[in-house]
Amino acid sequence: MYRLLKIAIFCNVNKHTCFAMNSDLYQQHILDHYKRPRNFGEAGDGAVCSKGSNPSCGDELTFCIETDENIVKKVTFTGQGCAISLAAASMLTEKLTNASLVQVQRITEVDMYAMLGVTVSSGREKCALLAYRALMDVLKSYELRCRSYE
Repeated sequence: MYRLLKIAIFCNVNKHTCFAMNSDLYQQHILDHYKRPRNFGEAGDGAVCSKGSNPSCGDELTFCIETDENIVKKVTFTGQGCAISLAAASMLTEKLTNASLVQVQRITEVDMYAMLGVTVSSGREKCALLAYRALMDVLKSYELRCRSYE
């Protein structure tokens, strides 16, 4: 008997590369981040934070970064939500830790989908991008904070 494997193809538009992965493996990866989220917890006093929500699903996140000389030193998030939103937030925190702010600004929605590694239905796009949108708000707040010190 032959076993049918679910294969997903992922493309990185910026680097013009595509690769195939077993989607079962990525579903397990999402569940791992959902059950054991990385960097989940309260932020320190110097953090810049933003809250995001997805009323259609009930997801709510607070996403925070702490920097030192334009390098992200700590990323945390708190909140509740579905497996996709919490896993995406957890994966994003890992990607951001020790990244420069320039690298952080280059992250796109396509990168978020690539991190998740599964096809996201139109009904789950807001879930998948909640942490990303909160991050974009954090960057705006960080920029405003820096301008106020000038």
